[in-house]
Amino acid sequence: MSSNILDEPITKKLEINISKDDENFLKKFLTDFYHKIIETNNFNNFEKILFEWIKLYFEINGSKNPNKVLELMKNHEQSKIWFTSIIRFFYQLGIGCDLNREKALELYRLAAIDNEIEKDKNTIDILRNENIIAGKCLLSLFYYKDIIIDIEGFNYNRNKKENNEQNELVKLVSLAKNDDSETQYNLAMCYKNGNGIEINYKKAFKWFLSSAKKEHSNAQFNLAVCYMDGLGTQKDEEKAFEWFLKSEQNEHLVTQNKNEREEFERQLKLAIAKDSIAQNYLGNCYRCGEGIDKSETKAYEWYFKSAVAGCVQGQCNLGNCYKYGVGTNKNGTKAFEWYLKAAEGKLAGAQYCLGNCYMYGLGTDKNETKAFEWYLNAAEGDNTLAQYNLGYCYMHGLGTVKNEKKAFKWYLKAAESKDAMAQNCLGNCYKYGEGINKDEAKAFEWYMKSAVAGYANGQCNLGFCYENGIGIDKSKTKAFEWYMKSAVAGYANGQCNLGFCYVNGIGIDKSETKAFEWYFKSAVAGCVQGQLKYGLGTDKNETKAFEWYLKTAEGGNKTAQNNSVNYY
Repeated sequence: MSSNILDEPITKKLEINISKDDENFLKKFLTDFYHKIIETNNFNNFEKILFEWIKLYFEINGSKNPNKVLELMKNHEQSKIWFTSIIRFFYQLGIGCDLNREKALELYRLAAIDNEIEKDKNTIDILRNENIIAGKCLLSLFYYKDIIIDIEGFNYNRNKKENNEQNELVKLVSLAKNDDSETQYNLAMCYKNGNGIEINYKKAFKWFLSSAKKEHSNAQFNLAVCYMDGLGTQKDEEKAFEWFLKSEQNEHLVTQNKNEREEFERQLKLAIAKDSIAQNYLGNCYRCGEGIDKSETKAYEWYFKSAVAGCVQGQCNLGNCYKYGVGTNKNGTKAFEWYLKAAEGKLAGAQYCLGNCYMYGLGTDKNETKAFEWYLNAAEGDNTLAQYNLGYCYMHGLGTVKNEKKAFKWYLKAAESKDAMAQNCLGNCYKYGEGINKDEAKAFEWYMKSAVAGYANGQCNLGFCYENGIGIDKSKTKAFEWYMKSAVAGYANGQCNLGFCYVNGIGIDKSETKAFEWYFKSAVAGCVQGQLKYGLGTDKNETKAFEWYLKTAEGGNKTAQNNSVNYY
């Protein structure tokens, strides 16, 4: 007889304490998960779409850990009647657990039986009903992804949503007829993007034109796009140019010097004529607010046009838009796809970004070997950030065999290109003799370059050199000054070392109170030594001391493990 994963003994059940915030998150997650399913129109890539939605949902709600969320659902007292549909989907796609489609199918089948029993009880538990409907839908989709499944409540909710959208649209049309430019613009956007209605470019053009004549700048911009792309009207590059300029009659453009204005207009004409490089140029202008009012939405639109037209730089910039949510919603999958296109087009910057996608699992499965390969391509293309990352991969054996000499080689290339992180790492190489002969004087020189460039880690290391006379004469005053810079920049080790200076009067008068303040900041930031030392400068509190010793002990610090024993 098959067993249900929810009936299996859970040894950690009593150890998991579900807070009120966790409880509220789980309930909201179930409801939003349910609505995401019943409101989906296209099931061609349903699993991928829902998987990406879950990743984005967790990120938006405080970078939730899928492993922890799964455990919370499995250990919840209402697990069997609220969360079975989601738990089974997690097993189906391997979210927070090992992928096991056979187990998922088994659980879906059991769910269908269990849910029929629950249905006969005629309870009115909303969350339970949402779980039932979602479970039935997912079981059906497990077999038939290419059809819309008729499930309990599915059509009702779909029709209800469509009716609400239609009612809102009717109200919008009524208001638009009263000559309100903002309403007309919003109505045009509905027709352009198909929000609550079928896409209709002719009607979109009509309302953009009406709103644009009332000096609505966004409507003027979109009207120009219609003329440029022939959306709802015939293509007309001259009118497109005219309306683009009208939409940008702002202080920046008016006060530009003649050469800047002429260059902007020249690039605009080229962009309208489908020059992908010029389109990318305009994207940069809008993203950075150079010679024009900053607009991330317009930057995204120009980058999109440039990318679709095949400009590798535009493709990379579009990937950045999706990664960071510039002018559009964050979407790791789309970011990865556009980085890949640009990387295959030999753009070193995109190759570096693609390496990061593989290294951290953005929009794709984590793969350190592929990350290393793309870093190598980008590094050989003189991308400084990739050179640093490649050195890091060699130093720590990520995606390749550990090789300190090669790590030193790539750190050096990046450091000579003024990369502050690489300069700090190069200092470490000389300090510890990693990939090069030990040379404290050169270690000091590279730490100095990194510190002057503003890198907090380098500033802390430079302070350590001054404190201990590494490659330079000892100077307690300068040690304190550089620790202070590092600490103010938020570097935990710098904060801890600054606390040490205040305790021992290194370069500054002793002050246990200030030492406590900096040790506390260091402890909160995760510095083990800061956690151990932060009991100084405040009233004795053995409970708090124990908590911090326990935190460091759990992190594997032997000193903390020994100290924590004293409080049992």
